[in-house]
Amino acid sequence: MINQIGLIMAKNSLKKIKITQIRSVINRTQDQKRTVKALGLRRIRHSVVHNATPQILGMVNKIKHLVQTEEV
Repeated sequence: MINQIGLIMAKNSLKKIKITQIRSVINRTQDQKRTVKALGLRRIRHSVVHNATPQILGMVNKIKHLVQTEEV
């Protein structure tokens, strides 16, 4: 029981990051376009909030020249 509560609290304590697309995906590689789409970004100045997991941070690092990030 205590372990389950600890796991629930650990999941809720994940940091959140706000990702905003600031540059266009026109003339970018297909891989970068797919990464932007997978993050849920649709257009310039569109923002989404995600948990700061290693997978999301890796995706953001891949397209860091197209997005702006900040902690929430």
